Amino acid sequence: MSLAEQTSQLTENFINSQSAENQAIIQEAFGTINAADFGSNALAAGERAKNFQLPNARGGETALVDLLDSGPVVISFYRGGWCPYCNLEFKALNDCLSAIKSLGANLVGISPELPDNSISTAEKHALEFDVLSDVGNIVARDYGIVMDVPASMRPLYLQWGLDVPSANGDDTWELPIPATYVIDSDGVVVLAYVNKNYTERLEPEEIINALKTIENSN
Repeated sequence: MSLAEQTSQLTENFINSQSAENQAIIQEAFGTINAADFGSNALAAGERAKNFQLPNARGGETALVDLLDSGPVVISFYRGGWCPYCNLEFKALNDCLSAIKSLGANLVGISPELPDNSISTAEKHALEFDVLSDVGNIVARDYGIVMDVPASMRPLYLQWGLDVPSANGDDTWELPIPATYVIDSDGVVVLAYVNKNYTERLEPEEIINALKTIENSN
């Protein structure tokens, strides 16, 4: 089953599990998100990726410039370990990690979660790639991919046990737009997938194809 099929099934099951009142709130919130300009200034293909240095789940720090020293880099911005769509995506990425590495690339995940929560995410899902903690969405803001959870959805999030401010250690409801970047070793973005509809994610196959393009151009 493709990642798109998995996320579509997740959405259908989740919506069907909600009351009519909640379904109306969710539908209205997605309308708000679609009408907003979130991601309109996002880093795009052909542009140079901005460097960052963030805490990793191993107690150290990871810098983009250091990763690029050894080859291309794949960055997956995710909302948090509490997000079921992110977890589906991470499983798919973990499953194709050997293919990513065979093409000389590194993969990292980035979320605004506190470092302890990032560690929990990595351990819970047995991730074999680094997850980095971008507290305050500093890097996500640099990449132009910060969005807000609509106010109407916040009580529902809390009802579902999704306390975003607590997970992120601040009083905002800011999250990164789920985004995937493939960056060549020169620091130039080869593929940029930015979709404010957080129920949709890039197929790992597209990442592999972008990395093969980089390999063939060298």
